Amino acid sequence: MSDERINNLILIGMPGAGKSTLGVVLAKILNMDFLDADLVIQKQCGKTLQRIIDEEGAEGFLAIEQDVLGHIEASNTVIATGGSAVYSDAAMEHLRSIGTVVYLKISYESLIERLGDLQERGVVLKGGVSMSLRDLYAERMPLYERHAEVVVNVDDLSITAAARRVASVFRV
Repeated sequence: MSDERINNLILIGMPGAGKSTLGVVLAKILNMDFLDADLVIQKQCGKTLQRIIDEEGAEGFLAIEQDVLGHIEASNTVIATGGSAVYSDAAMEHLRSIGTVVYLKISYESLIERLGDLQERGVVLKGGVSMSLRDLYAERMPLYERHAEVVVNVDDLSITAAARRVASVFRV
């Protein structure tokens, strides 16, 4: 990692890719702190992500998320973002300025196995509630690819194995 930047690891990827769960394990492996951006949003708003989306709509939620992500100040921290973080170039630019952006890549088939009901997970569906998981996947994949500095395929890996794979990229 570049010495000019604060040594954070920012995890991006689809809901269900393991950002939060893997992030905790990764932080332990690398002796780093852990921050879940979705929990920061919930705490600041005093509501669940799904309730924020229900009350504010997708665009309202994305504005809140952009504000929260754009003000994260951390050092030596694994930061798990929400799957929709990549909709904000401003937020991603800030995150890139404080660390290395790691895309946890997962196949559509693996995603189907891991995810339950999208409407219960607090997932932003820009195309509305009728948007399918396949549509969401197709919409977000190019954004993850564009913002990623490192891509780690987590298909067919346990959370611990995936965390070890990410950690191996960053050990000096």
